[in-house]
Amino acid sequence: MAIATLASLQLQAMLLLPLLLLSAAAVSDLNSDRAALLALRSAVGGRTLFWNTTLTTPCNWPGVLCEDNRVTVLRLPAASLSGSLPGPALSNLTALHTLSLRLNHLSGPLPSDLSSLTQLRNLYLQGNRFSGTPPDSIFSLHALVRLNLASNNFSGPIAPEFNKLARLRTLFLENNHFSGNLPEINLPNLDQFNVSFNDLNGSIPEGLVGRSKDSFLGTSLCGKPLDTVCAETPAIAAGGGGVASGGGGGGKKKLSGGAIAGIAIGSVLGLLLLLLILFILCRKRSGKKSRAVDVAAFKNQESDSSAAAAAVHNKPTEVDSGEVANGNAKSNDSNAANANAKKLVFFGSGARVFDLEELLRASAEVLGKGTFGTAYKAVLEVGTVVAVKRLKDVTLSEKEFKDKIESVGAMDHQNLVPLRAYYYSREEKLLVYDYMPMGSLSALLHGNKGAGRPPLNWEMRSGIALGAARGIEYLHRQGPDVSHGNIKSSNILLTKSHDARLSDFGLNHLVGPPSSPTRVAGYRAPEVTDPRRVSQWADVYSFGVLLLELLTGKAPTHALLNEDGVDLPRWVQSVVREEWTSEVFDLELLRYDNVEEEMVQLLQLGIDCTAQYPDRRPPISQVAARIEELRSSGLRGFKEQQDQVSEAD
Repeated sequence: MAIATLASLQLQAMLLLPLLLLSAAAVSDLNSDRAALLALRSAVGGRTLFWNTTLTTPCNWPGVLCEDNRVTVLRLPAASLSGSLPGPALSNLTALHTLSLRLNHLSGPLPSDLSSLTQLRNLYLQGNRFSGTPPDSIFSLHALVRLNLASNNFSGPIAPEFNKLARLRTLFLENNHFSGNLPEINLPNLDQFNVSFNDLNGSIPEGLVGRSKDSFLGTSLCGKPLDTVCAETPAIAAGGGGVASGGGGGGKKKLSGGAIAGIAIGSVLGLLLLLLILFILCRKRSGKKSRAVDVAAFKNQESDSSAAAAAVHNKPTEVDSGEVANGNAKSNDSNAANANAKKLVFFGSGARVFDLEELLRASAEVLGKGTFGTAYKAVLEVGTVVAVKRLKDVTLSEKEFKDKIESVGAMDHQNLVPLRAYYYSREEKLLVYDYMPMGSLSALLHGNKGAGRPPLNWEMRSGIALGAARGIEYLHRQGPDVSHGNIKSSNILLTKSHDARLSDFGLNHLVGPPSSPTRVAGYRAPEVTDPRRVSQWADVYSFGVLLLELLTGKAPTHALLNEDGVDLPRWVQSVVREEWTSEVFDLELLRYDNVEEEMVQLLQLGIDCTAQYPDRRPPISQVAARIEELRSSGLRGFKEQQDQVSEAD
């Protein structure tokens, strides 16, 4: 009996020994992970990582996730990390499958020994100051699915060894200093790719010609899909040509008579072609010039005012024509009125469907009061509906006003609200626009959310963001000094199909110093001190706030007025420092779980745009390209399922 008992105890010990050894090994590995994290914090974190070091396990530290007693996820975005990454600390986290250090101040080269991170699938390092070339050890991380090195200071050639990462689906290298030719990238699963704004040159490899042209913006690359055609190297003919070396003396042969005649004929033809081009341009310019409609501004003012008042009486949301056009004008002396007759000036060559007199008789409903004046919905007698903005604080002379407003009227883009006409007098300055029936994005986001309001899903919000970005991009292409100057959700108007149209563009140059204290809007870039002088980089900041507003559903604060709202960039940054959590997104967006990755990337883009310093913000052309790529990626219904399959492999 004793022998049987002893044998049973020996058997149990033999069975428990492997379990004890495995448990000890797991504790040892977790302790090694903990030591690696503390070494990382010591090198780059300082006091920005408030980890409770009294805990024996790091699995409850902010930004750290564990599985099977190993650290598998480390997310420290926007944590104010600085300095260089310590190689041994990272390489010891051998069970890591997600590493996110984006939006910090890390610098120097990447550690050369990353090959031990064999399970790493997601590596997000964008928005730092890393330099040098990516180390060869990155190309041994064969499990990588997402790799984002954008917005750093990486340099040197883009290595063809990226082709070793066969499972890669995202490769973002934009906004760096990569140089030389672009190698052939043949990755079967790659669906997100961008090398924009690098010092690359030469032709785009054949395997990449099917990519969007937005993947190659801001480079010297040529060939499809870009519009730039690659120039052929000119061949030097032996023994021929107009100029050849002389025999031993190094002199030049004289041109023959035929060559001289050819040059003369070519010059004449070139001159005629130039004159033809100038003639065509002049014709186009004259077609774009505004044409005036001569109407007495205040003819029969008393009867007009009476008609307008009769049209809108007892309607508290409407005003009479004296509110749209100055009601203080007197008409006792009709001769004086006729002498001071003004014109409603139309833009373009379209048919005129109304004149100033008809506009003054229209019933007008107040749409809202904005930075530059009050906007009205005007319904004319013929049924035409227009929007009229009554400007305030305009101190320009008529000639100055005309010069500036004509440049605004010449703007023609599908994402801008077109300016149709204007009226200028000493007392009144009116602008006439197309009327947008769906109102503003601000009203849609923050207004009534009851029955009948369409749900603002990912497709609608990303489409509005893309349309607004394209409108701003068009404005910025008009010249380095051209900006919108007043980007906010109330100036994003919507068509019936919820396409975005920018309003109020170009008006900041028309107004003088405001007569009342300027409200400090939550959209304004920190470097802007004069609302009449807003740079293109400040436009990008305002658009970044708009992106955050679209994603969070929260209105930016207006500090001077103590209105409800939050400092969106600061609030989002505070949430991001802890972790990407669902509380940052609007509840209406959380129902669409198959686009979570795209939502996170668009939120990150909004953070990029609201960088404190202008030179850290991306240009609007790159912003539009990134939104378009995210939008097309997010609309693929099977994307999330593919990600899950990739994660499970």
